[in-house]
Amino acid sequence: MLAAWRTVAQRRQCPRAPALLAAARHLASQTATASAQSASVAAEVPSSSSGSEPSARLSSSSQQQEERMDFPGGSVPFTAAMSFLGGTFSPRAPLPCYRTIDSAGLAIADADIPHELDQETAVKMYKTMVTLQTVDVIFYEAQRQGRFSFYMTSSGEEATAIGSAAALTNDDVIFSQYREQGVIMYRGFSVQDMAHQCFGNIHEQGKGRQMPIHYGSKSLNFHTISSTLATQLPHAVGAAYALKLQKRNACAVAYFGEGAASEGDFHAALNFAATLKAPVVFICRNNGWAISTPATDQYRGDGIAGRGPGYGMASLRVDGGDARAVYNATAAARKIAVEQQVPVLVEAMSYRSGHHSTSDDSSRYRAAEEMRQWRARDPVARFQRWLVDQGWWSDAQDTSARQEARRDVIKALETAQKAPKPPLSAMFEDVYARMPWHLEKQQAEVFAHVRTHPDACPADIPVK
Repeated sequence: MLAAWRTVAQRRQCPRAPALLAAARHLASQTATASAQSASVAAEVPSSSSGSEPSARLSSSSQQQEERMDFPGGSVPFTAAMSFLGGTFSPRAPLPCYRTIDSAGLAIADADIPHELDQETAVKMYKTMVTLQTVDVIFYEAQRQGRFSFYMTSSGEEATAIGSAAALTNDDVIFSQYREQGVIMYRGFSVQDMAHQCFGNIHEQGKGRQMPIHYGSKSLNFHTISSTLATQLPHAVGAAYALKLQKRNACAVAYFGEGAASEGDFHAALNFAATLKAPVVFICRNNGWAISTPATDQYRGDGIAGRGPGYGMASLRVDGGDARAVYNATAAARKIAVEQQVPVLVEAMSYRSGHHSTSDDSSRYRAAEEMRQWRARDPVARFQRWLVDQGWWSDAQDTSARQEARRDVIKALETAQKAPKPPLSAMFEDVYARMPWHLEKQQAEVFAHVRTHPDACPADIPVK
């Protein structure tokens, strides 16, 4: 091309010949560069007989960019394989159960103990267990004698309640179900307080307006128990969120059974806790029975702890009969909740050795051999053996502690039974600073009914 332009310029003797030659040289240079680049690309790409190969090469970078996608619902990777997760398609091994003491009460070598128990705390835990066992036996018998209307024991689950309570601070706010007597006892609720509540006398802060064993204490940061299952779980999340906003060095703790985890409030609470990043520790007592309904009829999947990751929540399964393991699990969970300001789920695997309540006969749906085997793994006896091995407890101390507990419980019952009941008017108090007209009307109707039908009101309740 350059030679042709030179020939034209010479033949025509064009005065612009120098400029034309310069332009020709620049064009020739660009053409040569482009040809070299094309040759380089052609050398790098293997030859193919497919006519679609160039378009495939062009789209490869786009495919690399779309290996994952930031959907509004989450950032997820793509895959060309269709594979179902869980169920019968890819069954997973169950979460392991953390423990530090075996069924005989012997320490497990090399167990992970991030929060070692000191002697004072361990002895207090055991004494509280002894007292709780004594309360359960004598209060249960008192109900059977007709001295009060209802009772529920903690038999077989003492370590779950008291082991967890020992790992908390008094600033932590407790939302309990109805089998955590040991938690409020460890915090300082006396046997006398428990007896007053069960008898519903004038010394009981609820003035007899609650069922027996529905304890509560504002000074001990223990919200009053509610009979309806799982309602305490969303409440605990709200309290935890308040602690978060107040920048308090504390968390909320919610206790519940695996039966309550079948309620909608359980799922709502865990989802709220996760999305709000609320510092709350959920402690599930999985004793395998929701009254007479076995766990096999309650859920599929890996228990309760297995649900935590689905809500983006750290979870742990622990031996609920191992007081030291429960203590460590709760202490670690509390640390995570408070320091990271997030919820944590702990599932304590246990067994309800007694009946569900005084309204239940578990021998009608559980085999006698099953109950016998589990009672042989008594959590209190396990912890006692461990204490003895540490040199912190003896048989003589045990005998003395049990005798003292029995005397205290019997005396507390006698004192509470002699105390007068609140007057009938107490039914209408403590809700409004000044009683509104509709409550005044209801109160008048109640008094009129009782005067007409004296037998409608128990004889020991003053009509005033």
